[in-house]
Amino acid sequence: MPSHLPRSFSKPFLKVFHILEAILLLAITLATVVAMVNEFIHVFVNRNIQLTDILLMFIYLEILAMVQQFVAHGKIPVRYPLYIAIMAIARYITLGMKELDGAFIIWLSLAAFILAAATVLIRIGHHYWPYEEPEEPGKKQADD
Repeated sequence: MPSHLPRSFSKPFLKVFHILEAILLLAITLATVVAMVNEFIHVFVNRNIQLTDILLMFIYLEILAMVQQFVAHGKIPVRYPLYIAIMAIARYITLGMKELDGAFIIWLSLAAFILAAATVLIRIGHHYWPYEEPEEPGKKQADD
């Protein structure tokens, strides 16, 4: 649905918005890289790598993948935040395994399972009902 705002307002607003978006994407990328470097330093200094460290690195990797997808395609697939949530739950369970109540661990595991099932359903849905790409202006369709 097109905007009803005057072009004299919307064009500069969108330009400022795109600049802010680029700055925030850069900040997210730099913060993620710094966090990854800190994690590698932590592992190197302690000379010990644990499962929680690996899961945290996967979370950082998924954040970078989300930024890459947004820069490349202008949108983030819903499954990327779902992957991050699954990894965060797995890391939380792994970190607090000794202190967590058994029922709480089961609830967290159920939450991770629901997120994984949602990811599968989204993938199946995209396979059977893919998004229609908007037609680019000036391009003719093959059927013409």
